[in-house]
Amino acid sequence: MENKAIQFIKNFSYTISSNLISLIISTLVVIVVPKLVGVEEYGYWQLYLFYSSYVGFLHFGWSDGIYLRYGGEEYSDLDKKIFSSQFYMMMLFQFLVAVIIVIIAVLFVSDIDRAFILNMVALNALIINVLSVLLLTLQATNRIKEYAKINIISRVSYVFLIIMFLVFGVREYKVMIIADLIGKALSLIYAIYACNDIVLNKANTLSFNIIETTENIRVGIKLMFANIASMLIIGVVRFGIEYSWDVSTFGKISLTLSVSNLLMLFINATGIVIFPVLRKLRIEALPKLYLVIRDILMLMLFCVLVLYFPMNAFLTRWLPNYADSLAFMALLFPISLYEGKMGLLINTYLKTLREERFIMKINIIVLFLSIVSTIFTTLIFRNLNAAVLSILIAISIRSIFAEVYLSKILKVNVIRDIIYETTLTVLFVVVGWYVNSISGFVLYALAVSVYVFLKRKGLKRSFGKMKTYMRI
Repeated sequence: MENKAIQFIKNFSYTISSNLISLIISTLVVIVVPKLVGVEEYGYWQLYLFYSSYVGFLHFGWSDGIYLRYGGEEYSDLDKKIFSSQFYMMMLFQFLVAVIIVIIAVLFVSDIDRAFILNMVALNALIINVLSVLLLTLQATNRIKEYAKINIISRVSYVFLIIMFLVFGVREYKVMIIADLIGKALSLIYAIYACNDIVLNKANTLSFNIIETTENIRVGIKLMFANIASMLIIGVVRFGIEYSWDVSTFGKISLTLSVSNLLMLFINATGIVIFPVLRKLRIEALPKLYLVIRDILMLMLFCVLVLYFPMNAFLTRWLPNYADSLAFMALLFPISLYEGKMGLLINTYLKTLREERFIMKINIIVLFLSIVSTIFTTLIFRNLNAAVLSILIAISIRSIFAEVYLSKILKVNVIRDIIYETTLTVLFVVVGWYVNSISGFVLYALAVSVYVFLKRKGLKRSFGKMKTYMRI
């Protein structure tokens, strides 16, 4: 197990640099862009990002199937002929999907801004889903260095163009969308270069492997439905807010979510690396590594929650037009705690154990709860506070129930840890909502200190094991 753990640490070093760059860029965009553009313009920009977040589902689990079926394989051992056929079939399919979206926008959307956004979403779908075949192949085969470079190219190009537009006085959301698409297009070009033996496979020019495609979709579609349900847990609430309030309110709430989710860049980076490593581990080695990563991850996340208080004070002064919505960070910031644990540990382990059916079930159940709560909070009572709080409640319920299920498979006991974490989360919400930044910082720092004291033996053991892995 130790050798596999150190392999994970080495691979993570490749992603940490690219995701550090992504974190810096995302932070700058989250903080600077709403300061310089109007609230309505920012709302349309967030609407584009919101719609674009769902385009990955328009391949119907195709790329997810590749990821699940070939996770842990060596890139050199792949049948390049088969993967070449998958790349070109995906390209053709996504072109047809993009055309359909454009036709819908032209025929059925009268609002000029929303029609433009849908057209750009269509182009985004074409680029992202074709890129997904190559990206998920690189992830599955542990070619993390190339994956990191692709991310860096996309984000650096994007922020360079954004800065250039802002410096020259351009404040329209449309140019920000164009910058985003150019960055993604450049990353696709580099991905083609990195996987040129797949894309430029002469032995398979314009051939189609229907059997392979069917199998990939069959395997991946459960994970796709799970991912759709997962995103819609928050998405339906955002749809409800967009429907019941104006685009400016939607933009303000989206800003708060963006700030709350900045940490997820690092969490997702770790999840990308850990899956192919876990696929190679013996089943009996999984529980010990789970407890080690869990202890360290949760300590890191709770320490980040402490930083909310000075961050909120700074953003309130920096973005006075968004001060009313930034108050919701007290309700949304703990999402990173549960989403981080779900994305890095629970989902990754369940995928490794090929429990994607359970992932789909738990996400669909919680999605149903989210839909019901959205109807009541946004349509019937029109209570924005309750609507935002319902996001945190839904995400926490999913994480807790999924971890209890996983702990039974791994035969580990995490109930006491879940109680600690739930108590700290409730305390954070209460302190963040009712107490000022300075007093809140002190109170919550003390609470986390108590948590560390109660967990001192487990944390010491986990850090000791991690140090052992790093010396190997």
